[in-house]
Amino acid sequence: MCARCRRPSVVCYCAALPTLETRTKIVILQHRRERDMPIGTARMASLCLPQAKLHVGIQWGDSVPLTRALSNPTHPPILLYPGEGAKDILREPPVGPVTLVVVDGTWSQAKSVVRDNPILQALPRYAFDAPELSQYRIRKEPRAEYVSTIEALMFVLGALEGEPEKFRALLAPLNAMVDLQLAHQALHPRSRPRHPRPAKPPRLPFPPAFMDRYDDLLCLVGEANAWPFEAAGATIHDELVHAVAHRPGTGETFAMIAAPETGLSPTTCFHIGLEEHELLGGARRSDVLTQLAAFTRPTDIVCTWGHYGTSLVADGGGTLPPEHFDLRAAAQRFANVKIGSLDDYAASLGPGAGSEFRPLHLGPIPAPITGGRAGQRLAMITHIVRTWRERQLAATP
Repeated sequence: MCARCRRPSVVCYCAALPTLETRTKIVILQHRRERDMPIGTARMASLCLPQAKLHVGIQWGDSVPLTRALSNPTHPPILLYPGEGAKDILREPPVGPVTLVVVDGTWSQAKSVVRDNPILQALPRYAFDAPELSQYRIRKEPRAEYVSTIEALMFVLGALEGEPEKFRALLAPLNAMVDLQLAHQALHPRSRPRHPRPAKPPRLPFPPAFMDRYDDLLCLVGEANAWPFEAAGATIHDELVHAVAHRPGTGETFAMIAAPETGLSPTTCFHIGLEEHELLGGARRSDVLTQLAAFTRPTDIVCTWGHYGTSLVADGGGTLPPEHFDLRAAAQRFANVKIGSLDDYAASLGPGAGSEFRPLHLGPIPAPITGGRAGQRLAMITHIVRTWRERQLAATP
């Protein structure tokens, strides 16, 4: 998985992302259900536009970051959403720099967000008729004239900034994602057999790397200083404060604490299991990321539970080896049922867990590898990696 675009590496579109500076401030309000859509374009747009901020949620009336964004006297806010009284933004763009608020989601989701948030209903409303058909060929829109979020931003920013050709560069990552997705589907077509096939034995979730490159596996956990989203003084992004990594094949371990740079959230110590003096006495985050980059190797395969840890490193300006394996996604595909939390799944790998693996009694989860909750989670991830590999060895003739 690519930590930046959060797409599988075989269909990563990051090479096509432009960087487009704007006078316009952009606030993208993404419906919570849209966040995990693998082919959504809101995150893509936020990666292209430095002046864009992406927020996820449904209720925005008490949001301090949104209220602050809408209170900028030099950039009065407007809402991009069709409806009664909406002006055509392509024909009558507002004068001067503005804060453009865009709701991202299905049309039903966007309608409910605007309907349930008076703070959005109070904004001047703009809309437009797309001058050309959407190039979003892998997701069907309700009507032919509808376009994706990134295409809407292309048209609207072109009108607001008076440079429509400049913002056509936003089509590059969209077309790259669409072309890669279609090419991948062509190579791996999904067909429904006319007659039922006999049941296959369960497919093990182990990639070949667990067998062939065990020494390259690097388990990683990141913990954050995370303010409640609506709390006073809240930061927009969680910041990395504890980075830990372990190579199960060699026993090497990395662990460093980064001092928070935006003030310590009152709940951080409780959630991540570190004392306040430990966090406040940590190194600079840039130094932690430098040391982590020095610890990694280009051939490492970063193993995580989800993508939160890699996102914390990437959002903080750090770099990781390009190969990434999401244990949670693999476990979900293998089990084909809800697998619960990391704690639940790691515990399920104990003695006798899983009828197909019952003869293999591997014992309980080992002790934490380092301090804090990160050390416990790192031990669980390492336990999963070792258990999967041992079971693959046991299942191999």
